[in-house]
Amino acid sequence: MEEWLLIAFDSTQQALRAEMLLEYADIEIDLFPTPKDVTAGCALSILFPEKDLIVVQSIIEQERVEIRGIFTKNNLEHYEIIEM
Repeated sequence: MEEWLLIAFDSTQQALRAEMLLEYADIEIDLFPTPKDVTAGCALSILFPEKDLIVVQSIIEQERVEIRGIFTKNNLEHYEIIEM
């Protein structure tokens, strides 16, 4: 089964901007309510396949999208940050 990562944001504006940029780049994404164990200022997060991590990081950096971090699920099904 393919692993998915989560991007959390501090603002809805940045979440919607990232959604538009990633969809434009043909990255498969899912807009998702921010999980309780992820501290963020925005109720929306984006899930994306782990295989697209390098492309997603590049888009976030080039377009200066402000994120809280990129998270993965650990063995206990809790999210832990892998990048800020």
